[in-house]
Amino acid sequence: MDLKAQHIPTEIIRLLTASEAVEYRLVPYRREEETVYCYGQQGDTGTTAAEELAVLYGWRVVVTPIPAHEMQRLLLRHYRPGARTASMPQGRTADIGQGRQFLFALVAEALRDNASDIHLEPYRERCRIRMRIDGKLAERYVVERTQYAPLVNQIKILADLDISEKRLPQDGRIGYDSHGEKFDVRVSTLPTIYGEKVVLRLLTRRVELLELANLGFSERQYEDYCRAMTRPFGMVLICGPTGSGKSTTLYATLRRLNALTDNILTIEDPIEYTLEGVNQVQLKEEIGLTYTAALRTFLRQDPDIIMLGEIRDAQTAEMAVRSSLTGHMIFSTIHTNTAWGAVARLTDMGVHPYLVADTLVMTVAQRLVRMLCPHCKQQAEIADDVRRMLPDIDAERHYRPVGCERCFYTGYAGRRAVYEVITMDDELAAAARQGRADIAHLIAHRKITSLKDAVTLMFRQGLTSIEELIPMINSH
Repeated sequence: MDLKAQHIPTEIIRLLTASEAVEYRLVPYRREEETVYCYGQQGDTGTTAAEELAVLYGWRVVVTPIPAHEMQRLLLRHYRPGARTASMPQGRTADIGQGRQFLFALVAEALRDNASDIHLEPYRERCRIRMRIDGKLAERYVVERTQYAPLVNQIKILADLDISEKRLPQDGRIGYDSHGEKFDVRVSTLPTIYGEKVVLRLLTRRVELLELANLGFSERQYEDYCRAMTRPFGMVLICGPTGSGKSTTLYATLRRLNALTDNILTIEDPIEYTLEGVNQVQLKEEIGLTYTAALRTFLRQDPDIIMLGEIRDAQTAEMAVRSSLTGHMIFSTIHTNTAWGAVARLTDMGVHPYLVADTLVMTVAQRLVRMLCPHCKQQAEIADDVRRMLPDIDAERHYRPVGCERCFYTGYAGRRAVYEVITMDDELAAAARQGRADIAHLIAHRKITSLKDAVTLMFRQGLTSIEELIPMINSH
């Protein structure tokens, strides 16, 4: 039996508290009515534990013996000290109690585990809480249906939302302040057939982490980007899908450019980091404060540098180009898969190709790649089917994710950004004027590192896995 690959549902794990699991040396893995099947340590009879659990909960316990080292691994995996008991010291499922205390303990746990989002989801039989860590959702708690609605109401009260409105989506914010850590939690509710789904996004303000040199640029990319961002006017666009780290790159850029002699204005949705010395404006489309309206006002505020959270429509694109033509430096994001794709996207939005060529200083595409946990990654031979899928990868062995206590048994620890940086020059500007999409030979001639090249290098260095490499190759 492969215990590493076996998935034990959270509601089964919650049948025992962490203290009970450690005391009895038992890990439940299946339940059939009043019979609970548990893994137990070889050499222990389990009789006393079974009798006590029968008295406590009325269960019949069937024990499957496993080696001591496997038992220890299961206990560490499913009952990590302090991780799952912070908010629920007594319950087998999440013990909500006072909703406010549970909520802030949940946020504290997410903060400690570097989670970006918390998802609260209602279903027919149960409700669950998941956290997004390193871009992937992992289930943490199960909530009784009777406790779910009061918890959602408590969240809506804290976020200043209408608790009587359950038919329409709502958005709000909760201020978090604990032990000197201050940030906002963005709240979004969505009506589903079983109740309101809630997503909490942690807008942490750890500005000290926003250093360009630490984001993942290669030495050449870093030099090219620093040279472009100090231009007196023009437009720099960061490209990529949602969740690829574009905003972090922009904030790190503003932090580097933030000087006493410059007037920096931003319009954002949402404001994720607050930067002292930067004039930041929150987008409020419901009252007419759109990207376009803000840009018009910015031009009357004598700006040096303008940051737009996103270019998402023709009006915003036109205003951004006009602003850069009048002597301002514009930084923004745009949803394209490649750096050169920004040229086609602006043209599709109605910006004339010659204006794109005259204003665009640089386009940067980026992605976030999960890093293998350095404590448990293992070397393995590349399988034949993988080699056929990756014919260009000249390697016999690679590192694969395993999972340990330090990485919460995911096999990964943190993410790193990879970049494709294209600096516009006369030849590339001419290609933009002509609307040329295929510029592969121009990119190759300039020896520009693509996203695929960057991830392939990380794979060969043993920093990431095949699972992270394949999607990047398939998207090119």
